[in-house]
Amino acid sequence: MELFNSALGKNITFVRPAYFIIRGLSGLPNINHYYVFLFFVFIVSVLGNTVVMAVIYLDHNLRTPKYVAVFNLAFVDLCGSSALVPKLLDIFLLDHPYISYSDCLAFFFFCYTFLSMQSYNLVALAYDRLIAIIFPLHYQVKVTHRFMLSLIASFWVFIIIADFLAVGLLTRLSFCDSVVINSYFCDHARIYRLACNDNFPNYVLGTLYTALIFWLPLIFVLLTYLCIGCTLAKVATLREGIKAFKTCVGHLSLVAIYFIPLLIASTLMEKIHPNARIINLSLTSVFPPMLNPIIYVLQTQEIKESVKRLLKIRGKSKVTIQ
Repeated sequence: MELFNSALGKNITFVRPAYFIIRGLSGLPNINHYYVFLFFVFIVSVLGNTVVMAVIYLDHNLRTPKYVAVFNLAFVDLCGSSALVPKLLDIFLLDHPYISYSDCLAFFFFCYTFLSMQSYNLVALAYDRLIAIIFPLHYQVKVTHRFMLSLIASFWVFIIIADFLAVGLLTRLSFCDSVVINSYFCDHARIYRLACNDNFPNYVLGTLYTALIFWLPLIFVLLTYLCIGCTLAKVATLREGIKAFKTCVGHLSLVAIYFIPLLIASTLMEKIHPNARIINLSLTSVFPPMLNPIIYVLQTQEIKESVKRLLKIRGKSKVTIQ
């Protein structure tokens, strides 16, 4: 980050604290029960996403472009939960609220990277459903392994660059007074608002980041399903439309789980108690990674059949060994 700040002038000195103090969820009775609940959510998330990745890896029938995106979603959910929840529990449950300046920036970078990739994974899956339903005869040509891998790789590059830029701008801030972050992790907005020098570039980037990471994917997904709905209404019978739409139920569930709590939080941000905001945002961060694999196992026919095949193969191998 010294390279980043050298462009601003060699004689500029920034006041950087040795540490930050994360103090979210203060004054709530029996709050430790909530942290234990988050721990169990984390365990279910790790197990569920590991199972989904293992099933996709082991079953060659799932080596399709769609499941490249599903595998990446499970990977992002696993990494996102692992980056956030253990540190959150260390801070609040084990009462270690002090976090060094550099560790806080790293904590922010990894949490934002994985949480942001969730929304862009939903974009990739929405595009897959759009082509599969509107252009079914061209699906194999338009949605290839190479295309899906390139799409997901471009999302990774975009988000990593955006987060590096955010971290770089945070390093040019001076912190003269409070170092207490009123959140459950090193939140970008809560950090730059503590600065005692000009934080307007951070505000602009934060606003732009919200538009690109939250609103743009949401609008794309909504437009995608508007196009799908219009197409099915024009060319399909009711029975065919329902059958085609059933292939979207899993994805729509993921979209609802991810975006609705964020919409509630962003709409009521200034009207609700800070603790209610923090609980809502923390649940938004940990619930989708737990529910995504459950939804795909329960609502996606291919994965259910794949799990049955793998269990049969394992059962037969046990019988053969005996």
